[in-house]
Amino acid sequence: MHKTNALRMLDKAKIRYRTEEYPVDEKDLSGKHVLEFVSLDADHIYKTLVLHGEKHGYLVICIPILAEIDLKKAAREVGDKKIEMLPLKDLLKVTGYMRGGCSPVGMKKHYPTFFDKRIADLDEVAVSAGIRGCQMILKPQDLIQLVDGQLIDASKDL
Repeated sequence: MHKTNALRMLDKAKIRYRTEEYPVDEKDLSGKHVLEFVSLDADHIYKTLVLHGEKHGYLVICIPILAEIDLKKAAREVGDKKIEMLPLKDLLKVTGYMRGGCSPVGMKKHYPTFFDKRIADLDEVAVSAGIRGCQMILKPQDLIQLVDGQLIDASKDL
């Protein structure tokens, strides 16, 4: 695998990480597919969601891979009246990443980034390495610090 922008940023910041690759299924970009191949359990794998708020514009929220975003709760937590998911057709243009390969690290621009507060209890977390079929695994504190992230209560379990 070649180095993605996200991995280059980790290298530049001298952050220790490892990667795990898995086969890409274009028909199934779900978290359940990732879980079949990555060695961590669901609570340790986070998906990256890009949203748009009335007050803050674009923002990034990372939540456990099997959880669902609670838009009302998340809006309150980030100090916005209303936030909504970024339309899929705009994801590549806004972030530089495709669906299934969106990482909180290395987007085209830095957007306010938030993590479900449960991440603070973990010793390691996996997020997309910026390409479909690869997760980068690192310490949550390193990830949060790198993207200047904040902890919020933003999800509900499925």
